[in-house]
Amino acid sequence: MLNSETCYQAVLARDARFDGAFYIAVSSTKIYCRTVCRVKTPQKKNCTFFTTAAAAEEAGYRPCLRCRPELAPGHSSMDAVSRLARLAMQRIDEGALARASVADLADEFGVTDRHLRRVLQNELGVSPRELAQTQRLHLSKRLLTDTHLPVTDIAYASGFASLRRFNALFKERYRLPPAKFRKAENKAHMPDTLVCELGYRPPFAWEHLLEFLRRRAVNGVELVQNDTYIRTVAIGKYRGVVKVSNVSDRHLLRAELSPELLPVLVPMLSRIKKLFDLGADPAPIALQLGALAKKNPGLRLPGAFDAFEIAVRAVLGQQVTVASATTLAGRFSEKFGENFATETPGLTRLTPTVERVAETKIGDIAELGIISKRAASIIALARALAEKRLSLEPQVDVAAQIRALTELPGIGAWTANYIAMRCLSWPDAFPYTDLVVMKAMRENNPRRVLQKADLWRPWRSYAVMHLWNNPTP
Repeated sequence: MLNSETCYQAVLARDARFDGAFYIAVSSTKIYCRTVCRVKTPQKKNCTFFTTAAAAEEAGYRPCLRCRPELAPGHSSMDAVSRLARLAMQRIDEGALARASVADLADEFGVTDRHLRRVLQNELGVSPRELAQTQRLHLSKRLLTDTHLPVTDIAYASGFASLRRFNALFKERYRLPPAKFRKAENKAHMPDTLVCELGYRPPFAWEHLLEFLRRRAVNGVELVQNDTYIRTVAIGKYRGVVKVSNVSDRHLLRAELSPELLPVLVPMLSRIKKLFDLGADPAPIALQLGALAKKNPGLRLPGAFDAFEIAVRAVLGQQVTVASATTLAGRFSEKFGENFATETPGLTRLTPTVERVAETKIGDIAELGIISKRAASIIALARALAEKRLSLEPQVDVAAQIRALTELPGIGAWTANYIAMRCLSWPDAFPYTDLVVMKAMRENNPRRVLQKADLWRPWRSYAVMHLWNNPTP
C-alpha cells in the first residue's frame, strides 16, 4: 500500500530515486506523471498515487506529454511486488502476451492462470491483459514521438495484432488517433534511424559498467567504442546492430538500432534493459551494502544480452583470467558464429547459437585451446537448452535453476552463481569461491565468506560487483 504523505514528499522533491516506483495522477487534469516531472507541483488534495502506469490508465488518467511516463525505469528486482508478479511484468514487457495466452504465461511459471491473474490484481491492481495493453501503448507512443516510422509499422512493432485495434485503443486511452497525436507533437528534427530512449534511476556508474563489458567483449560480436557499447544482433530471422550510449544529464540510455530490427523491437528493448540493469533502484541496494557501496555509487549488475553467450563465457572463465577467457570466447565465436557483414569495423559475426553448438563435437571445441572437460560442459549446456531441460530465463524458483545447472558436467557453484547473476538477473547470487571475492573479504574459507556475506542479503550480486571493482573495501 502506497503512503500518500511519503509519495507526496517525493513529488515535492522531484526525487529521481522514486522515478518509476509510483505515479502521480492529478484529478484536476486527468493526467498522470512521474516524480521527476518539471510541471508545477499539483496540490496534494488532487493527487492519487498508483504503483503502475497501467493502474493509472485503467483509472482513466492519460500520460503526461512532458515527463513521458513510458520512459520511466522499471521496478527493481526486490521491489514491493512479489517475485511472481515482477517476473510476469518482465515477461509481459518482453511481449509474451503478443504471441501466447495468459494460461501459457502462467504455465511458464508453474502456476494456474487464475493464480497469476489474482497475484497481479492483488499486487498491481490490474490484469495481465491490461499490463500488456499499457506496455504496447507506451512503446507506440514513444515511436510516434521519436521516429518517422509509418503508423502501421509502429502498431505491429509495438505488439498489436491489427492496425484497427491499435487505432481504437490509442484513441480510447489518449483521446487522439495516432496520426493526429504525431502532428500534435510536431517533431521537426526526429532521427532517420531507429532510436529509443530508456530511463534509469541515478546514480548510474556508467564508466564502470562499460569497462566491465569492454574487458569481456567477444571479438567480432561486440565492442566498446567512444563511450558506446556496440554489438551484432540475431533474433529469429532478423539481423542487425545495436549501439547504446549514456545521456547522463537526462538519466537515460540512447539505443540506436538497425531498421531491420523493427519487427523484434520489443524483445530488443527488453534485452538492453537486462544487459544494463535499468530496473535497479540504487538507493535500497546502497543502504544494505553500507560502506562497501560508497566508493562506486550506482554500480550495476551487468545482465546478459544473449544468455547462452554469457553461460558459455562462464564456463570458459573457470580458473583463468578475464583476458584469457575473452580470448577463448573470441575463438569460439569465430568458429561457431555465423558471419555477418556490418559497417562497423570489428563487428563481423553473430554469437553462436544453442542449436549450432549442440550439434558439435568435443574435439571441434578442444582444438581452439579449450580443455576437453570444458568443451564437454559447453556441449552439455547447449543440449540441455535445446531440449528444453534447462532455461536461462528468470524463473520463480532460482534455487532450482542453480541446482539444474550444477547437475550438468563441469558446472560447479562458481559457474552456476555467475550464470544466476548475469543470465537470471538474480540480485542475491554469490559466487563465494571466487578468488577475488575471497581476497577482498580477507578470507580463505568459503564457509566463512558465505557467513560474512549474509549482511548483504538480498543484494549479494551487487556486493560481488563492488568487491570486483574495489578489492580492498
